[in-house]
Amino acid sequence: MEKIKQAWIYCAIDAPEDTHGRLKEQFKRLYDYAEQGEFETIGSSSDCGSRPLMDRPGFRHFIEVAKKGRANVMLVINRNPLSYSSMQLAQIQAMAESLNVEIWSPQEGRIF
Repeated sequence: MEKIKQAWIYCAIDAPEDTHGRLKEQFKRLYDYAEQGEFETIGSSSDCGSRPLMDRPGFRHFIEVAKKGRANVMLVINRNPLSYSSMQLAQIQAMAESLNVEIWSPQEGRIF
């Protein structure tokens, strides 16, 4: 029997404020993706601004939840909220593997 995928929805934009409702749009799309797939949504967080990923409070909250074993999947709209750098993406992949977490998006399916 396959383990239930307990998903955390992570939304992020690089603008300092969400004046156009992009975070809400991302959340709705990711929530719908989870509902259509094999994911049980257990929480969500979001960040605005261009800080490094590990300095973002919403992402750090997900890490804490994952460390406690409460989430084993992160849903993101695409790779961009994580990083534009292939080197940083490799670091994120290593972190995901160490936490036993998968990262998925509606555009790409399983990323890591």
